[in-house]
Amino acid sequence: MGLSRFILKLIGWKVKVSVPDYPKSIICVAPHTSNWDFIIGKLAYASVNRKAGFLMKKSWFFFPLGYIFRAMGGIPVSRGGKNESSVDRLVKLFDSHERLSLAITPEGTRSLTTQWRTGFLNIARLANIPIVLAVIDFKDKEARVEKTFYPTGDNEADLRAIKDYYKDAVGKYPEKFSVE
Repeated sequence: MGLSRFILKLIGWKVKVSVPDYPKSIICVAPHTSNWDFIIGKLAYASVNRKAGFLMKKSWFFFPLGYIFRAMGGIPVSRGGKNESSVDRLVKLFDSHERLSLAITPEGTRSLTTQWRTGFLNIARLANIPIVLAVIDFKDKEARVEKTFYPTGDNEADLRAIKDYYKDAVGKYPEKFSVE
């Protein structure tokens, strides 16, 4: 906690958190334009004494990196499972834990995209957990966690509302972020 705060202060970042520390939540993180988003996000969350897991391709969990990623909260995922969807697997993961916050980038890529993924909305709705909207804003050098969102089941309307929340956020590479 102290080290994270020190590092953030050293590099000129501020952290603003006003939402409760829910026992279970999806943390929707945007903009996602650089690997620095992960570093700033982990430091910011640790600086307020909170933990969040993250999804990562299973292929990255080889020795010795697997131990490091798991220690940081990494959860290996393999896409394209034959019998069970990723959404169903993650709903079961939430059901099997007393406490679990999982950071997800809805863009699904660091490249420019207008097609945000909706799996996080389905996971939150089916697991009956809130979505916490987190902003990594490189313009203001602020990590903000200030809004809770509950999915309605209308993914299109929900995604519009969430994108609207992020409309003024600036990623490290602004040309790679769109809420269109």
